[in-house]
Amino acid sequence: MPKDAAVEEFAGLVRALKARDGRSYEALGRRLSVSASTLHRYCSGATVPEEFTVVDRLALLCGADEEERRALEAAWTEADRARRRAASPAPTPVPAVPAAPESNPEPSAPEPGPGPAPDPTAPDPSAADPSAPEAPRARPRRGAPAPLLVAAAVALVVLALAAALLGHPTRTASAPAPASTAPGRTAAPLPFTWSIGSQLWEGGCGHTYLVDRAPRAVAPPPVAADSGAWAGTHGAVNGGEALVRITVQGRSPSDAVVLHALHVRVVDRAAPLPWNAYRMDNGCGGAVTPRHFAVDLDRPRPLARPVDGLDASGAEVRKIPAVSFPYKVTSSDPEELLVSARTAGCDCRWYLELEWSAGGRTGTVRITDGGKPFRTSGTRGRPAYVHDSAEGRWITDSDSGQTG
Repeated sequence: MPKDAAVEEFAGLVRALKARDGRSYEALGRRLSVSASTLHRYCSGATVPEEFTVVDRLALLCGADEEERRALEAAWTEADRARRRAASPAPTPVPAVPAAPESNPEPSAPEPGPGPAPDPTAPDPSAADPSAPEAPRARPRRGAPAPLLVAAAVALVVLALAAALLGHPTRTASAPAPASTAPGRTAAPLPFTWSIGSQLWEGGCGHTYLVDRAPRAVAPPPVAADSGAWAGTHGAVNGGEALVRITVQGRSPSDAVVLHALHVRVVDRAAPLPWNAYRMDNGCGGAVTPRHFAVDLDRPRPLARPVDGLDASGAEVRKIPAVSFPYKVTSSDPEELLVSARTAGCDCRWYLELEWSAGGRTGTVRITDGGKPFRTSGTRGRPAYVHDSAEGRWITDSDSGQTG
């Protein structure tokens, strides 16, 4: 099926942004919280995003200026119209035509037709008038019922019309019901957008994964930008700690959204996974530890506690003060919340809830890992491996001189 010209133009702009940035579909998709295949379909024109926000974030990631973003939004608007037009033909064969069958009450009108039918034969009884003895028999049967038949026909027509008139209001009365309930079901859009990064490494280089494979069946550690693909391929689970970054941005430049609290919900606790632990490095030590929210998943009711960050990039170590709730966000002033969830004694599945208010509205947003709970498992007592790049193989901590 040929693509619409507006969709092609929009896809071309998205492809140009992706080519300019140079990152892979997977790397960009992780930053945008969409899958690599979804982003590829945006670039090929196979799909048009339902909202512009994801495309705008892509433009910002790829360094687009204000004029380019406006042009991109205009192209998306036209492509979105084309998408809606393409989707609308499906409803077009409305069963409005079946409304014709609703004229079924009218066929009931012909039912009195047998009334007129005797009229054509009425001449015969009139011809039989001359015969006096037989006329009285013929007339009681045919002549006398004629007014009754007419009355019956009129009554049937009246009943048919009444049924039709009463029948239609019943349908039209029930039709508004779905329409009136639909608006109740479709909640108003959130006054902000949010996205997550769930495959983050401490300092951009240090992380541990649990993998249910022998060392010879595990690929070398990836760069941090490709960690999601590596973890997905190996069925890896965050070991000991999971870092989650939540980016929240308002939709309006002037109407602020207030973020009130971040709650942790553990939905499942099990014994730590009996898998091998693979360290993505031998410890790299970043110069900056950002402020974050620390979560102890081993507690019965984990809380997200604000923790100071540290900046050791200068001559002196500088503390980055933690900021507790509430936060305010607008379209020009987004906020990033970094969550560090640790465990030593469980295989925990968990998610976050973000409380917000704006313009008289309040709500809670559930933060998940693509619709699934986040997952973190303890590594205590598990065989730990690091990668020897010189030999191109995974070796144990004792072989590498590292301690567990």
